Amino acid sequence: MKVTEIRVKLLPGQKDKLRAFASITVDSSLVVRDIKIIEGSKGLFIAMPSRKMCDRCPQCAAKNSVRARYCNDCGSKLADNRSALDERGRPRLYADIAHPINQESREAVQNSVLAAYHEEFKRSKQAGYKAVKFDDMDYEFTADLG
Repeated sequence: MKVTEIRVKLLPGQKDKLRAFASITVDSSLVVRDIKIIEGSKGLFIAMPSRKMCDRCPQCAAKNSVRARYCNDCGSKLADNRSALDERGRPRLYADIAHPINQESREAVQNSVLAAYHEEFKRSKQAGYKAVKFDDMDYEFTADLG
């Protein structure tokens, strides 16, 4: 696996720990967007794109957050402890959409993304800095496919 492109969108002035979003292109053929760069207690790390965990109401089959106590549609009381627990024994609220398959791959992606973050952060301090645009990303490749 070779990361062939990394784009970083800095989030200056954030009061929380989120520092930037990144997207990577793997082998010039697969894009993973919405990678978060987060300032943790031990330094920067990445969080892969994820979705909120939901389950269905046993009465009406409506989707509800795993933290919901009552169904959003029919109002029925939902059972407690409806989701799997994480390594700390807490309910899992999010599930990764895409993620590296092993620790070696995770470290390679994280090191590449954090290196790109530091480069973008350095560039942002220079006069005339223009932030990376995400809205035009990858559309130039699709023109070649038709």
